[in-house]
Amino acid sequence: MKNIYKKSVLLVFIASMMISCDKNLDQVPYDAFATENAFITAADFESGIRGVYVALTRGSYYGGNFLAVPDVLTDNVITTQRGRSTLRNLHEWTYNAATGYRGLYQDAYTVIYNANQVLEFIDAFEGESKNNIKGEALALRALAHFDLVRTFAKIPTQSSDANGSLGVVYKLETTPSDLLPRSSVGEVYQNIVDDLELSYSLINDTNPSSRLNKEGVAILLSRAYLYMGRWQDAINAANNVSTDIASRDAVVGVWEDDNQEGLVFWISNESGVIDNNIGVQWSQGVVNNLIPEYAASFEFNALYGGNSGNDIRREAYILDATDDADLPYNGIKKLFGRVGQSNGLVDIKILRAAEAVLNKAEAQFMLGSEGTARQTLNSLRNERYITPPNNETGNALRDAIRNERRLEFGFEYQRFFDIKRWGLSINRGGEGDLADGTGTPSIILNLAADNFRMQLPLDQSSLVVNPSLQQNPGY
Repeated sequence: MKNIYKKSVLLVFIASMMISCDKNLDQVPYDAFATENAFITAADFESGIRGVYVALTRGSYYGGNFLAVPDVLTDNVITTQRGRSTLRNLHEWTYNAATGYRGLYQDAYTVIYNANQVLEFIDAFEGESKNNIKGEALALRALAHFDLVRTFAKIPTQSSDANGSLGVVYKLETTPSDLLPRSSVGEVYQNIVDDLELSYSLINDTNPSSRLNKEGVAILLSRAYLYMGRWQDAINAANNVSTDIASRDAVVGVWEDDNQEGLVFWISNESGVIDNNIGVQWSQGVVNNLIPEYAASFEFNALYGGNSGNDIRREAYILDATDDADLPYNGIKKLFGRVGQSNGLVDIKILRAAEAVLNKAEAQFMLGSEGTARQTLNSLRNERYITPPNNETGNALRDAIRNERRLEFGFEYQRFFDIKRWGLSINRGGEGDLADGTGTPSIILNLAADNFRMQLPLDQSSLVVNPSLQQNPGY
């Protein structure tokens, strides 16, 4: 994706709409400016909402870095000596205002700007698609703010002071001169919930491929409530998801685009649509001549039971790979390619039914309903293991729920945020980057739960453009 960022982050929102190389979801152009002439007909609003989805697939967001960063920051992966040192400053926690994660900040606000364009004109539209398009725009605006606030700010359950700490700017309109200060974390999460609840009341039960629907919004609501510690609300929202999780027989094929079992929201990544080799986030090459940027850590691979075959996710998520010197790696199979391919060209999977199950199990445990939580957890474990573990109680059950979440969403942009919201430290093993644990280990192994680097810094250019912004403590 081209990067045309100018001095002003806000000007990016307009300029980015003019990039001719951005590929729309169905190659229908959408208007670049929110004027009365731009949004009149149903086709105008359809093009407008497609523009929001296109922004979601930008290079630092779901079309690129965001697919890897939440794992790169944690214990699931290890940087390899054969790669290009991509995102090394994030893996080693050496980021600052000049070297942080500027792209996500800009790409997410581009999604928000595009959504606000649609929302500012939709109420005057009287077409039959009005409610659905408004619901989509609200949900996508909420999702982008959600990803921003959990990356650059604390999560409500992370610490006792989190709700009153610095959140992000919650943009409700496109006005470029509106240089707002950061809202508190509590205020941002309330805005996210407000947008999602309204979206849920408006959006269609089903929508065309590559677009959100009511169940996708329910998963986002469940996630938001879980992050806020609103346990019963998280359960209620998860109960609105009826899509079955992928069966054991289908799990491998989901990640090779052989089937879509358990997927609730994904974006087709085909030639002429997005056509983005997203797998380069993890590696390049073929299984027996891999150039890995990152590999599954020795400790994480062992959690899947190695090659025992008991946990089907090991086959679905991890490759037994070697490089050109025949050095072995636990390569990352998610995003690697479709059946028989290794080009990293696979669909962008954003929301899965498994999340609703795991959100629900965790919330049930937090409410003290251990038996129900274990039953919910087992509904997923029965589709992942030949011989699933069971019968845990107390803290062992809590840890089992957390462990299943780590295993289910390995290499899938969840781990860093789960560690944060549980108030835990990041603790990596001292093993090396090769499959057997030899090789070169990560330089830094531990990041304490209360370390200021659990919140990534705002980039310096954004602080210059908007003097009302306040940098995160410690940077």
